[in-house]
Amino acid sequence: MKIETIAIHAGNHVDEATRAVIQPIIMSTTFERGEDGGFPAGYIYSRSSNPNRHALEHVLAKLEGGVEAASFSSGNAAGMSVFQSLEPGTHIIAPDDMYHGLRNQLKTLFAGILTFDFIDVNDTGVLQQHIKPETGLIWIETPSNPLLKITDIKRVVAIAKAKGIKVLCDNTFATPMCQRPIELGADMVMHSATKYFGGHSDLMGGVLITAENNDWWIKIRQVQEMGGAIPSPMDCYYLVRSIKTLPYRVKGHVQNAQLLAEYLEQHPHVEQVMYPGLPSHPQHDIAKDQMLAFGGMLSFTIKGDENDTHNIINKLKLFIKATSLGGVESLIEHRATVEGPDTKTPRNLLRVSVGLEHIDDLIADMEQALA
Repeated sequence: MKIETIAIHAGNHVDEATRAVIQPIIMSTTFERGEDGGFPAGYIYSRSSNPNRHALEHVLAKLEGGVEAASFSSGNAAGMSVFQSLEPGTHIIAPDDMYHGLRNQLKTLFAGILTFDFIDVNDTGVLQQHIKPETGLIWIETPSNPLLKITDIKRVVAIAKAKGIKVLCDNTFATPMCQRPIELGADMVMHSATKYFGGHSDLMGGVLITAENNDWWIKIRQVQEMGGAIPSPMDCYYLVRSIKTLPYRVKGHVQNAQLLAEYLEQHPHVEQVMYPGLPSHPQHDIAKDQMLAFGGMLSFTIKGDENDTHNIINKLKLFIKATSLGGVESLIEHRATVEGPDTKTPRNLLRVSVGLEHIDDLIADMEQALA
């Protein structure tokens, strides 16, 4: 099946009891045992498994081409389950512009438990220099947040496989509509499901998808069940519902982002536009090779200072000044302010989650703010 069909049907079934074409929300926390003490329906307790979560995980695995998925209450919870699954003393290599929530999680919660280096993973020499005997995971994020750097997934995988190191790709910005890391050799894919999967800025969730059902995956499943950072049945139901429109929403996001990026690149007050769909992007050729489409996120720097960026944001009428991304509404944010004093983000950079408004209205709004 094509991905548009998978998005609609892989998480849905006709309810056997009522013949409803959409499955019900099963809010029960516990399930009846059979006469022999077993569980005829396969469900025991909703922290361990739930019909709505099972439906969500099934469609997510199918979308990414993995064998299984595990869903969590947030993207940070999904990321933390990976770190919790590693043996103490494991060394992690991560990007120098890694999403600040997970970077700070490593630095704050796993200091003294795991070791880590934040480096330019796109530099092959630097990457190889930082591999140690205890390196167990290379974490990549492509496109990156918020600098929209592109990492050559196949190249990193080749380096990692030669050393027996696992590779995980944060695919939140791209979604499986734009990039499929497992097909490029990654061992695991992570998403903040709050973003494009939810798509309407009203749900939280996270997910991991594995290429193999191996010992590492069994450990992550144990962290999910025993740690209990799982999404509610209601959130699972609404995520399944939102995913049905994911392919068509992402097409709209990509189209608008490309047109907005092209407009901004020609604006005299804009210094640089960071969008992998532009030929001027330094890794445009890599993006063309490994991406199916270039995504709905972009960043740009202005010819000015931090105060000028805030002046621009405050003039905007359609772009909402808010964090997060992937919703139908366009959002804009001064990331350096959010990320704190150790940010690697330029002070004159604005990150944009391009929504599904008409592109003419978005460009007109940006035009009056940049004037």
